Amino acid sequence: MRRRLRLLLAATTVAALPLGTAAAEPAAVRVIAQNLAYTWGVGFLPDGSALVTERNSARVLAIKGTAVSTAATIPGVRPAGEGGLLGIAISPKYASDGLIFVYYTAASDNRIARFKLGQTPQVIVTGIPKAGIHNGGRLAFGPDGHLYAGTGDAGNTANSQNPSSLGGKILRMTAEGRPAPNNPTGTLVYSLGHRNVQGLAWDGKGRMFASELGQNAQDELNQIQAGANYGWPTCEGRCGNPRFKDPLLTWTTAQASPSGIAVYNNSIYMAALRGQRLWRIPLTDSGVGTPTALYQGTYGRIRDAAAAPDKTLWVLTSNGPTGVAGGDKVLSTDG
Repeated sequence: MRRRLRLLLAATTVAALPLGTAAAEPAAVRVIAQNLAYTWGVGFLPDGSALVTERNSARVLAIKGTAVSTAATIPGVRPAGEGGLLGIAISPKYASDGLIFVYYTAASDNRIARFKLGQTPQVIVTGIPKAGIHNGGRLAFGPDGHLYAGTGDAGNTANSQNPSSLGGKILRMTAEGRPAPNNPTGTLVYSLGHRNVQGLAWDGKGRMFASELGQNAQDELNQIQAGANYGWPTCEGRCGNPRFKDPLLTWTTAQASPSGIAVYNNSIYMAALRGQRLWRIPLTDSGVGTPTALYQGTYGRIRDAAAAPDKTLWVLTSNGPTGVAGGDKVLSTDG
């Protein structure tokens, strides 16, 4: 009887955990690289090695095993505030085309370029609004083979609802930077009404998800649909307005300030900057389950998460070279 009572009390306690309460940590965390500075994005090559961007140095780092070298330095990057060398994506046809895509802040705008290692980058998209804040920057190839980019409103909220602006949007394009076939309006714009898109990922069912930084109240995890309007600046978090699509989940900005996301082991893993944790969000047939906070305060600001070819989850930090001991790190866990 006492054992049954203890089990009942334990189950009640778990069910009542608040959203920000940490649960059991993944079993193992390994340091792949350290003494880095403002790592931002990661992509994996067919041989299992990785390319990692550093925001302020404009370097693309090659990581093979635990060895780190500079694979490229992107010309024209103008780091300031939240801007610099941001997202990276590897062509799904890399074995044949050798293409790498990067998103970066230039002198007058944010841009997307593509290049082969050892060659000069070719700019394929210009005119994404830039500022010291809200530059977006995430790149990812979808299951349809097209390149997606998350952008920010660059501090001008009108950009998000302006169909002629590339700011505050999710863009969908060909490898040449042209609007992908079947885009809702025939332009690069795939969805609108975003404040600052930071993470993009798809699950095995083909559902697309994006993380988004809120202003002062609510950060968001959204399920993305072609042509949908996500409400900013009218809505921050859920607002129940039929014109706009509400988020799947929201957090206070202290709990999250989200960045990159990854789908791994049937969960979404969402990096949190101000929240200094990694959120694990189980996927369900109808959407998502209850989030669990991992590593709360352990590694400082977490910038990105990515499913690696070796079946582990990589995690990138963003504390700067002196923010925590050992500088910024690339970590690996079994999730």
